[in-house]
Amino acid sequence: MAQPGTCAPGCGLHRDHPDLRGYGASDKPEGIDAYNLLFLAGDVAAVLDDAGIERAHVVGHDWGAALGWVVATLMAQRVDHLVAMAVGHPAAFTDAGFDQRRLSWYMLLFQFEGTAERWFAQHGRAWCEHPDFDAVWAELQRDASLTPALNWYRANVPPESYIAPTMEFPPVTSPTMGMWGSADFALTEAQMTGSEAHTSGGFRYERLDGVGHWMQLEAPERVNELLVDFLPA
Repeated sequence: MAQPGTCAPGCGLHRDHPDLRGYGASDKPEGIDAYNLLFLAGDVAAVLDDAGIERAHVVGHDWGAALGWVVATLMAQRVDHLVAMAVGHPAAFTDAGFDQRRLSWYMLLFQFEGTAERWFAQHGRAWCEHPDFDAVWAELQRDASLTPALNWYRANVPPESYIAPTMEFPPVTSPTMGMWGSADFALTEAQMTGSEAHTSGGFRYERLDGVGHWMQLEAPERVNELLVDFLPA
């Protein structure tokens, strides 16, 4: 399943896999609430049901990782192993402190409908650091996915989340691996390492030194090596 990323739909979407809600050829419902992670978790369950898959390994990057954490929490019986790339458990992200809030400044900007869209069109290439930005931007425009992509932020990290208490969830029971690149421009190491406290099925942490946010593009061989080693056949 293709996963969206920090500032765009991700790392080159594959048309032979379903896009998450709001991206590519998938539905783009109106309204911010439609992009709440709880609804998106239901989409994942529906894809598994349609494919006749009862239990699966779940691998996600950035928003895909955040969604993976929610799926593994709410539908533990359907997640064999979980791999979260770049983004740690939602509670660990919230508890990561001022350094993480400073890096997450763009999440506040993205709350302003219309303004955020114009800003991204003007400055996204300079800020995003995506290796394939031109292709991703062309796809966002072609599929009218920019506002739905920003609605992921509006639905799940509204301004009040900066001061609201963290919602309590049971620990993730699936064996979990977290990957983080030391050159990530948007995420601290603490929000990933702190995820261990929210797991009970075993947590493996892999730090990719010198690798940025888009690790699967920057270091594909290393990422694939870790996936093959961690995920049972």
